[in-house]
Amino acid sequence: MLRIHVLVLLGVLGLAVGNRPQHEIPLKTGDVVFQTSRSAQSRAIQEATASPWSHVAIVEVTSKGTWVIEAVGPVKRTPWRTWQRRGVGGRTLVMRPRGVGESTLEHIVAAARSELGKPYDLRFEWGDDAYYCSELVAKAFERGAGITLGRRQRLGDLRIGRLRHEIEARWGGQIPKDLVLVTPAAIAADPRLERVGVVAANGE
Repeated sequence: MLRIHVLVLLGVLGLAVGNRPQHEIPLKTGDVVFQTSRSAQSRAIQEATASPWSHVAIVEVTSKGTWVIEAVGPVKRTPWRTWQRRGVGGRTLVMRPRGVGESTLEHIVAAARSELGKPYDLRFEWGDDAYYCSELVAKAFERGAGITLGRRQRLGDLRIGRLRHEIEARWGGQIPKDLVLVTPAAIAADPRLERVGVVAANGE
């Protein structure tokens, strides 16, 4: 049964991204990358947002290598290859901000980097003490470039079936339906990002 679910998910991934994944795409600082996480809440996020992409992060290219800044608990810099292989099928959707200069992209990455060490936000709130993945990306663009990336949505407007018990546990038995958040799917759908392509880990 688990094998069937995995095969179905990979089929959805293929339909969602279209082309066959490449093994190499030249990454740039400020690129936004998406993957299907293997975390316990990944499938619930996919169902809630009708998207195969359940995790998002920002790329930082340096003289010492390529990194991904992500909020996973804590916010951290992860080597690109390590991050890429962590997703289902080793597949990553790469998107790039349209019309944003290099200096502004550096500001975006610096804004994300300034939150390193912050814990993961289990309650999906919009404060600065803790972060969930798409919140980190959205705030980095807001603070580094003045760009509001990703449509904001109410928790009550999402299909939270699989997440219901976890949310209730985190919120003392309640469902905060008016909680406003931004999802990986909303960021992936933002027209201010252009699709560069889908890259697969070597050997996948």
